[in-house]
Amino acid sequence: MAPSRSRAPFLSLLTFSSLLPHSTWAFACNDIQAQGTHFNFKELGGPHMVHWKEEDLGHELMWKYNFTVDLCDSLKWHKGGNLATECHHGARVCGIRENIDLSTDNNSTITPIDIAGTYSTQTGRVIDAKFELLKDPKSNSDAGPEGVRAILNGGRFPFDSKKEGMNQRAIVEFVCDKERTGLEHAEKDESPREDDSKDGEKDGKENDGDKKEEKLSRREENSKCEDSDHSLRFCGYQEETEDKDKKVKTLRLEWRTKYACKDAPAVDGGSHWGFFGWFFIIFFLAIAAYLIFGSWLNYNRYGARGWDLLPHGDTIRDIPYIAKDFARKVVGTVQGSGSRGGYAAV
Repeated sequence: MAPSRSRAPFLSLLTFSSLLPHSTWAFACNDIQAQGTHFNFKELGGPHMVHWKEEDLGHELMWKYNFTVDLCDSLKWHKGGNLATECHHGARVCGIRENIDLSTDNNSTITPIDIAGTYSTQTGRVIDAKFELLKDPKSNSDAGPEGVRAILNGGRFPFDSKKEGMNQRAIVEFVCDKERTGLEHAEKDESPREDDSKDGEKDGKENDGDKKEEKLSRREENSKCEDSDHSLRFCGYQEETEDKDKKVKTLRLEWRTKYACKDAPAVDGGSHWGFFGWFFIIFFLAIAAYLIFGSWLNYNRYGARGWDLLPHGDTIRDIPYIAKDFARKVVGTVQGSGSRGGYAAV
């Protein structure tokens, strides 16, 4: 049944207000805030990959992991992908584990692991991103690197198991390195995805995928991260104890980039709401709330219908005429000021 005319203004306001931006559990990578410091990681967007391999020679088993992270957007499925080979929609950090049985001619199976993201409302799992500086700004000590730490939550493996599954998270430390953009030796996932028209071609950036396994077996001195010249490095994937003795499987990455420096070069962040943008949004929401509440009050208290629903309805209907009269007066004033009244200079 179609809504009555008496409720049309009320429903229209609700519909229009639903189109406004609203807060979500996602975050904007071009304006990350940590303890009052702002960072712009827009240039690090897109799916980036790191790898890890572990072996159980006693049982002749091997596990190869491909971890993909997109700081700026949810990961898209590859062409023809499904839940058997892809993480759930909404993942920003995804692990693909290849289980290899060395005793049976290296037969393997693929297992996706959701590590971090904001998934469907039914799951209640959100990324709940937290950002903190690597170095305490209140401390006078120079110890510790400059940068920001990102803690990304929401994943679980097995994804649909509440009893047997374990929560997952990713901790990415963005370390200030003024000599790096953060894309050095970047290994991007260039294979076609659901909404990507690319045919799998590479973008010309250096790819060290053929050498990654040899590098993953070594560690730098005094560092838990892989001995690699890649800006994005794997630092560990293991079970850790969170608050209240809860176990969580944590992927740790290190990302060296000049954008993690406090004096990082400015990056074109595209459209930005800014102070005035948010001011007008809040101003509009306040007006919409006033009109909605006033309409509801007039409907329930006075049984108003149609335009009478709106508070100050007569004034609102007269706005076009008021604006027209105002414009006519302005034009008349401008034209009058340009006339010299018929007098000539002596």
